[in-house]
Amino acid sequence: MASSSRSFVLASRASNLAQIQTNIVRDDLEAAFPALSFGTSFMTTEGDKNQSQALYLIGGKALWTKELEVALKENVVDMLVHSLKDVPTTLPPGCEIGAILERENPVDSLVVKQGLPYKTLDDLPDGSVVGTSSVRRVAQLRKSFPSLVFLDVRGNLNTRLAKLDAPDGPYTALILAKAGLVRLGMGDRVTADLTAPILFHAVSQGALAVEIRSDDQEARELCKRLTHQETQWKCLAERALLRELEGGCSVPVGVSTSLSQIDKSASELTRATLEITGCVTSLDGSVHVQDTLIQEVESTRGAEELGRNLAIKLMANGAKAILDDITQDRRKRASDAEKAE
Repeated sequence: MASSSRSFVLASRASNLAQIQTNIVRDDLEAAFPALSFGTSFMTTEGDKNQSQALYLIGGKALWTKELEVALKENVVDMLVHSLKDVPTTLPPGCEIGAILERENPVDSLVVKQGLPYKTLDDLPDGSVVGTSSVRRVAQLRKSFPSLVFLDVRGNLNTRLAKLDAPDGPYTALILAKAGLVRLGMGDRVTADLTAPILFHAVSQGALAVEIRSDDQEARELCKRLTHQETQWKCLAERALLRELEGGCSVPVGVSTSLSQIDKSASELTRATLEITGCVTSLDGSVHVQDTLIQEVESTRGAEELGRNLAIKLMANGAKAILDDITQDRRKRASDAEKAE
């Protein structure tokens, strides 16, 4: 158990949503360990600063975690609170995921401009502009809705919604993660949820994670009380899938995962049937590779192995060619952007 004289500092990005999520984790820790002290610290990351370029071009998830991890490794802070979907699948040496909290609904949602009557994507007129910064969403939705126009939109959720609702703004609707809207108290803005097979959500979407130093045994013990094992097993399977595919936050990899026939011993998850579906879609939506694996697993290691096996199957069935094309496209567009500057 941690020393009662030690104060733990939880850190995250400075956005409103990140602060709310950090406070959720702090409150859970304070409830579980009332004798200990927990503080918070917030900082602006490179991903927050660069609001002009598309995520697809400016790099991977480390844009949101690198500066935070420097503070963690230098002992300035003790725990980092992340949206797990924003955390690279390979962490820097000396860092590890200490806790994965119970997941909010991981689906994406359609949010229509205030005052417009549309209730579903099918209702939107041809040529309607739909805003999203995710190539995963665009790639999958182009497959089913080729008549819609997809336009990048950056900024925190409040900024994106303001851009949506602006009378002279170009957007008819946005696609946003439902979990973020719910945590911000904006769940009433959801027009419709977009579920599989129309839209497979991002890896680990809806789950919060706590990153700690690998040598901080006290923090590790605290984090054990926060972890929701069902969420942990599903998210680790999804992250293993993504790691094997070598995908980042700007690669169109979608997933859907479920656990059934769950066995527990002394409240610890010991066995469950894990079903994971993964898909990779070309940027124009013309090529879509999808597969599912179902297997009984008995540990986090078994969950990760199932995720890796699904990735290998997807790669063999055409996902590798899609990802290679995407890598070439990104390099070309990044080079063109540099020349334009």
